[in-house]
Amino acid sequence: MNREQIAELLEPFLESSSLSDQQLDSLAVYLELLVKWNSKLNLTAIRDPNEIVTRHFGESLFAARKLFPSGDSTQTAIGTAIDVGSGAGFPGLPIKLWTPSLKMTLVESNQRKATFLREVIRALKLEDVSVATERAENLSIQTDLVTLRAVERFEQVLPIAFNLKKPAGKLAILIGASQIGAAQKILSNAHWLVPIKVPNSSNRVLLVAES
Repeated sequence: MNREQIAELLEPFLESSSLSDQQLDSLAVYLELLVKWNSKLNLTAIRDPNEIVTRHFGESLFAARKLFPSGDSTQTAIGTAIDVGSGAGFPGLPIKLWTPSLKMTLVESNQRKATFLREVIRALKLEDVSVATERAENLSIQTDLVTLRAVERFEQVLPIAFNLKKPAGKLAILIGASQIGAAQKILSNAHWLVPIKVPNSSNRVLLVAES
């Protein structure tokens, strides 16, 4: 898939914003690697490249645009981030591509998935992004932003993810609308912002919690 095709598919998620040719080329390489590795390693149940772009890249970049409107972390109070249960790299890697100045840690305890993430990082020549091959509850760092998407044991992982953010930091989760109530109940002491509907989706939302 070329950069023009990817740009067209991502347009609803970026609205008036746009990606550079370099960013689009990076997404094309990322997509190629994902499709290749997915034939041997179950990174995503979605096999169609177009759907991978809209469902995974699109949703992740939508979150990136909302969190970093200018595409520059130095314009916000967010300089560091942790992506919990990164899997195939969503939303962490697209957020990093959108915001090159962000220092990103991808948390993935599955060794084979972690190997894939490192291969993408190497292929895209990304700087200030690392892979932690351990469980989130064993991490000893805190960051300005923690992201979470499509993880198992959501109700158990959510408090762990919240505790990984700095006291003044943010937790950003991409979930189904039916999970909003559960998330707000689990973290009842957090300040939750109004959920933002993900474009081209009937029930997906970006939900952000602050201290």
